[in-house]
Amino acid sequence: MEIRTNIENINEELILIYNLFRGHILDKGQIIDVDAVALDGVVCTSIIVNGVVKLKTSNPFVCKNGEKESKYIKRYAKIALYRYLSKISRYNAPWGSLTGIRPTKLFYELLLDNTYKNARRIFTKEFLVSNKKCKIVERIIEQQSKISIDHKTIDLYINIPFCVSKCYYCSFISLPLSKCESLVAPYVDTLIYELRRTFQYIQDKGMSINTVYIGGGTPTAIGVKNLSKILDELPKNIKELTVEAGRPDTIDEEMLDMLHLHNVTRISINPQSFNDNTLALIGRSHNAQDVIDKYEMARKYNFVINMDLIAGLGDETFKDFKYSLDKTIALNPDNITVHTLSIKRASQLKMEGGKTSNTKQVEKMVEYATKKLLKAGYNPYYLYRQKDMIGNFENIGFCRKGTVCEFNVNSMEETLSVIANGANAISKKINYTTNRITRHANVKNIEQYIDRIDEMINAKFNLFDN
Repeated sequence: MEIRTNIENINEELILIYNLFRGHILDKGQIIDVDAVALDGVVCTSIIVNGVVKLKTSNPFVCKNGEKESKYIKRYAKIALYRYLSKISRYNAPWGSLTGIRPTKLFYELLLDNTYKNARRIFTKEFLVSNKKCKIVERIIEQQSKISIDHKTIDLYINIPFCVSKCYYCSFISLPLSKCESLVAPYVDTLIYELRRTFQYIQDKGMSINTVYIGGGTPTAIGVKNLSKILDELPKNIKELTVEAGRPDTIDEEMLDMLHLHNVTRISINPQSFNDNTLALIGRSHNAQDVIDKYEMARKYNFVINMDLIAGLGDETFKDFKYSLDKTIALNPDNITVHTLSIKRASQLKMEGGKTSNTKQVEKMVEYATKKLLKAGYNPYYLYRQKDMIGNFENIGFCRKGTVCEFNVNSMEETLSVIANGANAISKKINYTTNRITRHANVKNIEQYIDRIDEMINAKFNLFDN
C-alpha cells in the first residue's frame, strides 16, 4: 500500500496512522491519496483510493495564539485517513488517530475552549480515542490539578550518560563503564563547571529552581565519590531532588547514605522485569532478587521510591508480566511506572531484530497494569508515548497519594522551562504568553561535550536570553 499526499511534512505521521492497522487489513497494493486544503476556516479532506474518492470530510477551525493553519490541515488529514482505515479493517486503535507523544496536552488544549463534557466528546468522537484511554487521561489531569506551577521558577536537569551495561532496548547516549571509565573523571569536572556557570546565570537572572532531576544512563554507576561531587554543587533544601539509581548493581549502603546526606528526596530502582531469564536476555547484570534486596535496603531511608516495569520485553507472555507487576505492587513502592516497549532505531533490539512480546499480549499487559494499579490505590499522574511502541500504547506513571514527581509532570506537559546540563541534555524555554517552545541540545558525544563546553554553555544561555 502506497500513501501519497499534497500536505507538506506529514508523510511520517500518515505512515504511523497506517501502521496502526498492520495485520488488520490486507495490502492489495492500493494507492491512497490523502488530500487536504484549508478554505475560509474549513479543512476539506479527501481520501482517494486508486483514483476513487472513498471519504470526504469538512472540519471548521480557528487559529489561536499564532497557530498556523497547517496544524489543523495535518490534524484532520490524519483523522480522515484513520476513519477510512478503521472502516475497512473494522478495527479501532485505543488511542484513535493520535500519533503524538502527549495525549494529555491535547486534552488540556481542548479544555481551553470547551466545557469538560465537550472536551471529552471531541477527544472520543472526533479524535476517536477509546473511552478507557480517555478516562485515564481525565484521572491524570485530576492528579496534575493539585500541582501549583510558579512560572518564575525553572526545573534543572542533569545528565550522566554512563551505565553498568547497555540494555538491548536502550537508545540513549549512555556508555558502558567498561568501555569509557577514563572519561568519567573529566566528564564530572566538566559537568561541575557547567553547573557552576548555570547556577550563577540563574542567580543573575533572578530565577529560582523548582525541582532537580539527575538522569542518564544510570547516575549511581559513576560511584559515590563522583556523584557526591556533583550533588555538592546543588543548592540546599530543594523540594524535589530525583536521582535515578535504576540499576541495583550500583546501589549499596554507602551510596544510599550519601544520597540521604545530600537531601535526595526521590530515587528510582528499576526491575523492568522480575523474570531472571528476561533480565539476562535484555543485558542486565543482576537478577530479580538483587532488585528486591536493594529495594528493601533503600526503604530504610525516607526516599520516595519509583520502580519501572516494561511490557513487551523478550518473548514474555501475559503471565510473565503479571508476575512482575504483582511482585512490584507487593513491594509497595511509592511510584510505579509502566512502560510499553519501544523498538527504537538506535537500539540493539532494532538493529539485531530481537524478540518482543506480540501486540495482543502487550495489550493485555497494559490493561491489566492499569486495572490492578488503580485497585491497589495508585493514581495515574503522567503519561507519554513514543514512536515505534508496540501496539501504539503508552507509558504511565502511577503514584501513591502525595508522591507525585513534579519534574515528570512539568516535563511531559511542557508547563515549566528546563535548564539542562551534561552531554545530550536538552534545555527547553517556554514562552508562557504564546506557549511557544524553543530548545537547545548539548552535543551527544562525551569527548566533544568536554572540548566544546563553553560553546554549549553560551548557546544555552542565549536560548534563555532571547
